[in-house]
Amino acid sequence: MSDIRSHLLRGHVIPAHPLALTASRTLDERHQRALTRYYVAAGAGGIAVGVHTTQFRIRDPKLGLLAPVLALAAETATEALRADPRPFARIAGVCGDTKQALAEARLAHDLGYDAALISLGALHDASEQQLLEHCRAIGEILPLFGFYLQPAVGGRVLRYEFWRGFAQIPQVIAIKIAPFNRYQTLDVIRAVADSGRTEIALYTGNDDQIVLDLLTLFPALGDSARAPRIVGGLLGQWSVWTHRAVEMLEEIRAARDVAPIDSGWLTRAAAVTDANGALFDVWHAFAGCIAGLHEILRRQRLMAGTWCLDPNEGLSEGQLEEIDRVVRVHPELTDDEFVAANVDDWLR
Repeated sequence: MSDIRSHLLRGHVIPAHPLALTASRTLDERHQRALTRYYVAAGAGGIAVGVHTTQFRIRDPKLGLLAPVLALAAETATEALRADPRPFARIAGVCGDTKQALAEARLAHDLGYDAALISLGALHDASEQQLLEHCRAIGEILPLFGFYLQPAVGGRVLRYEFWRGFAQIPQVIAIKIAPFNRYQTLDVIRAVADSGRTEIALYTGNDDQIVLDLLTLFPALGDSARAPRIVGGLLGQWSVWTHRAVEMLEEIRAARDVAPIDSGWLTRAAAVTDANGALFDVWHAFAGCIAGLHEILRRQRLMAGTWCLDPNEGLSEGQLEEIDRVVRVHPELTDDEFVAANVDDWLR
């Protein structure tokens, strides 16, 4: 566990891995492998599989995709890393009630995953104490990567007291902060600081504040002398244009210790948020968020199409035009040249 802790504490780009499908909505193994190879080659510090971006319907027993998708990503990453051995975090999304979550954690453990990213969306009626017991049970199988999911897409508001209790679970190694709410983001940061745990890595999932989360040196927020930093991101946004995201994180590492921070970063922060709004379809309550990512990957030949498991899920009205706009006005965010130079090899 110490190796994965130290790796995550350095801070990395961790893409939430999409699901590549054929036109008949079956698993497209060729493009699925190409995506994993892309993330390794782009310099990502890991991948998160079986999460929202991978589509939760892979858990449908009629589809039977959870185990094959987890296995394919782990196997392909291991193969790709033989040419460039380095630490690489394999994070498995774990959801459902405790029985389901434990079964998914065991599956991920057996496939070589390093940690479980815990979704609590299925436990809306549970008390915070019951949620902590749920997390402790999963922690007996895999190290824990906490996840504060925004209520707008199925999460629930979790108090400072919950996050302080969660941070005190020995198996917790990281937390993804994604409430899309500054007050709740500060709750998590303060809770981790007050827990006394200095070895928990904080990762942003706040797609509307990616750059600012990474740049900010948070003040003391409670009993501790200093708040921890958000060191990296585990993001659906970073499942596209990943090579450029890795470069940006390296630049942020260099910039955030320099005072004053160049005001140009505020402009870049707004550009990333603008692009995310188009890809994630915020104007239609995130209805096209998965298809929006697929559209970028389709254009780069990393996917054959934008198909989702749900045939009713796709790009929203006007979303394609918004994607065209952000690609045109923010070309510095894209990594099309990097992908074009390598995609044939990844599709081999």
